[in-house]
Amino acid sequence: MAKAPAKAEAVEGDAPPPKKSKKMLIVVIVLLVLLLAVGGGAAFLLLSKNKHADEGQAAEAHEPEPPKVVIDKSHPPVFVPLEAFTVNLQRENADHYLQAVIVLRVSDAKVGEDLKLYMPEIRHRVNLLLSSKLPSEISNIEGREALAEEIMIEANDVLGYEPPRRQSRGIPEPWGPVLSVLFNSFIIQ
Repeated sequence: MAKAPAKAEAVEGDAPPPKKSKKMLIVVIVLLVLLLAVGGGAAFLLLSKNKHADEGQAAEAHEPEPPKVVIDKSHPPVFVPLEAFTVNLQRENADHYLQAVIVLRVSDAKVGEDLKLYMPEIRHRVNLLLSSKLPSEISNIEGREALAEEIMIEANDVLGYEPPRRQSRGIPEPWGPVLSVLFNSFIIQ
């Protein structure tokens, strides 16, 4: 009987170690494939993003100039009056309101007629712009000139003319059909 247990011990000691499961190898391979796929996708996105950015810069460099506004000096100037604006200004020390009568000088009579079609949107934008100002911002000449320029930009934007990219104060040549903004009355109380 002693021989039987010896055989059992011999069988256990001579047996090769258990094989590692193939599941672990499959998991490692799947993880490597996923890692390569994610890395490749990220590289593709970065390279295509840089390519589009380069194309966008090239397009900006070769972007055509917007059509120049031609002023015919043989015709009298065309002015489009806006209804009077009365708005509350931003609060500083006390409540203040602004009452302004604004007139837009435009390049020709056709633009004047077109402007009348867009008048609700123009009045809305001017109203928002005026009510966003502090009394101290528009109480001097420089502030009023800056406000007139902002109104001109808004009116031209409604008509589809964006200001030049290299915009500076006092644009020397007309870039949109609204040439200037004039204040017929400007009262801050």
